[in-house]
Amino acid sequence: MFIGLAFRRVTAPLIFLLFVPLLRAQSPDTDSQVQQLYEEARSSENRGDFATAAERYESILKIAPGLAVAYNNLGAVYFKQRRYGKASAVLEKGLKLDPKMTSASALLGMALFETGSFSEARPRLEAALRAHPRDNNMELFLANDLTKLGDFEAAASHLRQIVKREPNDQHAWYLLGKVYTELARQSLARMNAIDPNSVWAHEVSGEIMESMKNYDGAIIEYKKAIEVAPRQPGAHYKLGDLYWSLSQWNNATEQFKAELGNDPGNCMAQWKIGNTLVQQSIKPEEALAEVEKALAMCPNLTEARLDRGRLLLRLHRDREALRELQAVVKATPNDPAVHFSLAQAYRALGRTEEARTELNSFGKLDAAARSAAAQQAQQAIKNKEGQH
Repeated sequence: MFIGLAFRRVTAPLIFLLFVPLLRAQSPDTDSQVQQLYEEARSSENRGDFATAAERYESILKIAPGLAVAYNNLGAVYFKQRRYGKASAVLEKGLKLDPKMTSASALLGMALFETGSFSEARPRLEAALRAHPRDNNMELFLANDLTKLGDFEAAASHLRQIVKREPNDQHAWYLLGKVYTELARQSLARMNAIDPNSVWAHEVSGEIMESMKNYDGAIIEYKKAIEVAPRQPGAHYKLGDLYWSLSQWNNATEQFKAELGNDPGNCMAQWKIGNTLVQQSIKPEEALAEVEKALAMCPNLTEARLDRGRLLLRLHRDREALRELQAVVKATPNDPAVHFSLAQAYRALGRTEEARTELNSFGKLDAAARSAAAQQAQQAIKNKEGQH
């Protein structure tokens, strides 16, 4: 069973308050009375006195029951008071008078969602979003409603729109990741229903376990995938990559070599064979040969080019290392590790000032990366707390 996503509570900017010129079907005295009540309602709202504001809007509707926007405003006040049932009833009446009142549709969708009426909320939220297609909060509300309905494909589509507009919105990325996880679980369930012992079922199961940091379980699933289809491209790579991330270098190398037997053009597997030697700081000549094989397959593989630069430094081929690392820093200017290695190359060549500049760049980028990691950890904690 999927646990509902934690989402940002919709704030005041989405509570639409409208007032248009008064209906002229009323007498001048009535119009004046309605205007006075409206001003009193708005004043009460500004003071946070929602009870009085609601009373004033209710009085307006007794005098002018055909004033659609008054239903909208009263519904908004009820929503602020968390009286979602009353808000829904009032907003429904307003929309019967003016079906094009998108603010009321938005409020009604939100109120229905809060009462657990997810199916009824969906068309209202969709209508509001069509009217305001770039409203991130409304789209987030709709995405959460869709997850409650189990329509994870649609939810993912809306969350992708949000992160496209707001690429630094960690919360939206978190929700998108949760939806993708659920889609992966559904895919696994479907694959298991077709054939629980297929290579694909074991690979997806391993990926899910790995994402949950259940590394022992992931290793078992990847091994089962290899048993079922030992010649399947990608199967050995997944197991080798997990060993590599766990610093089990010998196991990783064995799997990467097996992968190259199935897929000779896999430059990532080839690079990581060399990188296992780099990580252990052994056999630099052999490591360089393996890394250069990867670059022969994929000349723009920046990870391999960085390793080549580092290895050239170890072999005291400093000018070659400098050229390689200068190219890498152009390709990945925000990677602190590249600046650190480039500083070493400048220092080896006696170019002290340039080495100092690169070290300064390394320090700033490293500090920014650490800060971002800390913020991400705090956000993850908040997201978990929001689910309970």
